[in-house]
Amino acid sequence: MPFILITVLIDMVSIGLIIPVLPLLVGSFTGSPSDTAFWFGVVTFAFAIANFFGSPILGALSDRYGRRPVLLIGFCGLALNFFFTALSTALWMLIAVRLVGGAMQANAAVANAYVADITPPDERARRFGLLGAMFGLGFILGPVLGGLLGAIDLHLPFYVAGTLALVNCLYGWFVLPESLPVERRREIDWKRANPFTALKDLSELKGVGSLVAVLALSGLVQFTLHITWVLYTTYKFGWGPLENGWSLFAVGLMSALVQGVLLGRLLKRFSAQRLAVTGLVSSSLAYVCWGLASEGWMMYVVIACNVLGFGVTACLQSIVSNAADPRTQGQTMGAVSSLNSLMAVVAPVIGAPLLGLVSHLPQGDWRIGTPYYFCAALQATAMLLALRHFRAQRGLRGATVATESPV
Repeated sequence: MPFILITVLIDMVSIGLIIPVLPLLVGSFTGSPSDTAFWFGVVTFAFAIANFFGSPILGALSDRYGRRPVLLIGFCGLALNFFFTALSTALWMLIAVRLVGGAMQANAAVANAYVADITPPDERARRFGLLGAMFGLGFILGPVLGGLLGAIDLHLPFYVAGTLALVNCLYGWFVLPESLPVERRREIDWKRANPFTALKDLSELKGVGSLVAVLALSGLVQFTLHITWVLYTTYKFGWGPLENGWSLFAVGLMSALVQGVLLGRLLKRFSAQRLAVTGLVSSSLAYVCWGLASEGWMMYVVIACNVLGFGVTACLQSIVSNAADPRTQGQTMGAVSSLNSLMAVVAPVIGAPLLGLVSHLPQGDWRIGTPYYFCAALQATAMLLALRHFRAQRGLRGATVATESPV
């Protein structure tokens, strides 16, 4: 377990490095805030659509050849993506680079499958929480460092991120052990390696069903947050790379604390299902408050109060993983990753135009929070769907017990 945690941490630091500066890099090729919002949406869309089609294939390859080689491919893809992004001199180059990078990267899905390989079902929620904590730590270190480096030169964070990706590749080559034994590997079913079949199979897993819609809505909310945060805080509060880096540091710190420390303790008292529903309620309120915030310090208060919201993803992933066959963990996690990628495709199509519509408003105007009011509505809908699903599952289990009981 420590090996994959270190791998994910380095991976997320490299990704976190570019978050405060990628919108500004796109803006260096545009002439207005609305154009920046639009083209940043296009650049984000390019990575996501390639990842949507690539994730199930990479997940299936990891079921056939093991997790380690697919992770190495992902690290190489990230390194190339970062270096060529830094060297891009036109928008079309940025878009092309992000397309290639998205097709080669499914590290999160394969890392989740890796953890499922080495963890018994009753321990998966806690260990997915630890994995989420590494994502959080990556977002503690990455954005702050990216903001500091971006204040020196806008291209510098991309060179550093690419170097870290290469370091991760070397670490994976020399240190990271394989998690999937040969006897548990299976041949690739190419019909099931396309994203649409993978999503269909995911929805048909026993105990999952309508949770696919919950995952989709929650993923759409997260990606809308990711693509709008930097521009939103720039338009609302006049923040630059350094301020955005520190705000993302706060998000990462809370994510790491909740998933790495609190979640394991909470799971001893409450079920993953209950924590998921409560977390969705907390997140819905947080997005409303972020949208209404009139001062930058208020964003930090909301981050600190949204404790349970940071545990939703780990709880949902553990439920899905426990429903999957041990031999198809890579394909299942690939399908979840593909679903997230699909939402990453949809997010810039919705989030960027919403932000573009309000980009002309004066700083502090409550209407600039429109993308986050939209996120709050989606998260509330996800909460209602999850609540209905879990109640239906309890009813089915009760009916099964009653049927099997002797008369």
